[in-house]
Amino acid sequence: MKRLLNILVLLAIVSGSFNLSFGQNPKKAARQAAIKNMVDSIRFYFNAEYALPQRGGMKNLTSIYDVKITKDSINAFLPYYGQAYMAPDPGTTEGGIKFISTNFSYKVNPGKKGGWEIIIKPKDHDISNWRDVQQMILNISPDGYATLSVISTNRDPISFQGNIIAKE
Repeated sequence: MKRLLNILVLLAIVSGSFNLSFGQNPKKAARQAAIKNMVDSIRFYFNAEYALPQRGGMKNLTSIYDVKITKDSINAFLPYYGQAYMAPDPGTTEGGIKFISTNFSYKVNPGKKGGWEIIIKPKDHDISNWRDVQQMILNISPDGYATLSVISTNRDPISFQGNIIAKE
């Protein structure tokens, strides 16, 4: 009887550890499926929570800054911290990374640990525009956490950390 009890306890431990190591939280699996669907359908927002300028420390963003990505357009509304190599027109008070583009390339590559690397290149460059964005690289984890790197023509690169969300 004691031997049978030991075998049952051993089976319970093995079964429990099997479920812990191979089972996945249903909510987490649903979230990952939703993120994959957003990336595949090219319809999501990158919600920036932190800015990481090339010079200086990380900045906590307290306002809503995002990039809306759809098949038809990119709509960026992000702050900018860093050095610009071309000054804005006199009297201009608007800064940041703000643009709408309908002419861009969108390439998805496999990312680290099951995520995605998305390279977005606006094709309507205007080198005379002091805010011209050459490329945006968005690295997304399967859980929806993301890092966006923005490379501009006339400014230092800047990165943002945040997450991917669905918005209609």
